[in-house]
Amino acid sequence: MPSLVVHYAFVGLLAATLLGAAFDKRSLLLSILVVTFPDVDAFLGLYWQAGHRAATTNLVIPAVLALLIGADLYLRDKSYIKRRWGAYGVRVSWFCVVVYAVGHVLLDLITGGANLFWPLYDQFYQLSGHLELSSQRGIVQTFVELPEPRAQTAGGTGTGGSGGSTTQSMGNSSEVQMSTGIDPNPGQPEPETVDRVFPIARSGWELVVLVVGTLATAIRLRIGHDLPEE
Repeated sequence: MPSLVVHYAFVGLLAATLLGAAFDKRSLLLSILVVTFPDVDAFLGLYWQAGHRAATTNLVIPAVLALLIGADLYLRDKSYIKRRWGAYGVRVSWFCVVVYAVGHVLLDLITGGANLFWPLYDQFYQLSGHLELSSQRGIVQTFVELPEPRAQTAGGTGTGGSGGSTTQSMGNSSEVQMSTGIDPNPGQPEPETVDRVFPIARSGWELVVLVVGTLATAIRLRIGHDLPEE
């Protein structure tokens, strides 16, 4: 699972490319706070079954946040966000929804799994697979299981088959307990010599995201978004 610093670097990269003129130290700090919040469930897991990657690492919370922002912007006669922060606040508000859902939850989904719809539906999922273009088979993907076209047989009937999805349903919160540096052995007695591991980068792609995202964020903070005068 990605470390917080990988989440920060990824969100910095998103901010540098998506926020445009709204990118500054204040919006970047808010984005970092938002992407940190889902990991609160690592502490909740010490006392509650629906712990890490469930209680706050789900898509329900950013969906509710999006509904609240949309109601303020489009249903109220006078939007609080527009009145208080103007166009800057509108862009940053929507970006915070993206940060929560993409910068944390979906990143966790591909690196160990997440309880996407908790508490509405208690089930952990992990997204894995591949997408490729084959000269013999055309476009081949294994992320989502699709029924194969029914092949015609001599008798005029055919049978379908599985698309070979590798996306996994892992179990509910009573069956899946995620290990963290805070709680290395969830549901088990903690030995005196417990090894608390707080990862930085656990794979090559995480290291690339960490380096590139950090550099992109630092450069954007340094040079801004305006072209230099001739």
